[in-house]
Amino acid sequence: MISVLIVDDQDLVRIGLRTLLDSEDDLHCAGEAADGLEAVARASETRPDVVLMDIRMSGVDGLEATRRITADPDLAGTKVIVLTTFEIDEYVFSALRAGASGFLLKDTTPVELLRAIRLVAGGEALLAPSATRKLVREFVTLAPRSHQPHPQLHTLTDREREVLALVAEGLSNDEIAQRLVVSPATARTHVSRAMVKLAARDRAQLVVFAYQSGLVD
Repeated sequence: MISVLIVDDQDLVRIGLRTLLDSEDDLHCAGEAADGLEAVARASETRPDVVLMDIRMSGVDGLEATRRITADPDLAGTKVIVLTTFEIDEYVFSALRAGASGFLLKDTTPVELLRAIRLVAGGEALLAPSATRKLVREFVTLAPRSHQPHPQLHTLTDREREVLALVAEGLSNDEIAQRLVVSPATARTHVSRAMVKLAARDRAQLVVFAYQSGLVD
């Protein structure tokens, strides 16, 4: 059973998400929160597998709440999915940097949302779809930044750096394997080693590290 904490300042949104979760045999609503401060408290109480986190809320927003949750050692097993509206929300890259495992647009279909929850709970990151790759690049373009290479970047082999760049492009392990003409198992091994060496929480953090280190334009 995958437990999910719903964080949104709109009652109707929370009710809708709870109803959706309750309709699935393998998903369970661990609780609800209407702002970031409450989200952090509820996460500490319930230790959910996944948090569906709205960004724009009064007081402590979703970005700060994500940062606090992912920084808590007791919540190491909790993953955060940020819910955002592309046209007005400029916090996606910052949310990934804060430790979110991915993000979804608020007009995502119920089927896509349920799939996303299961993927993230299983250790994946919401960075593979082409639309998501475009979104990441859009925010990087809108918010130019100076490169700050990861302090452990030098520990990666040339192949691992290459794989890291491909992960940042949103490629799955199978796609990386096809691009490099290696087996999927080999691709997974390179990704896992890069995660260990860079102390990355998940693939989403690998993407952040790659952009910050200048491995992806």
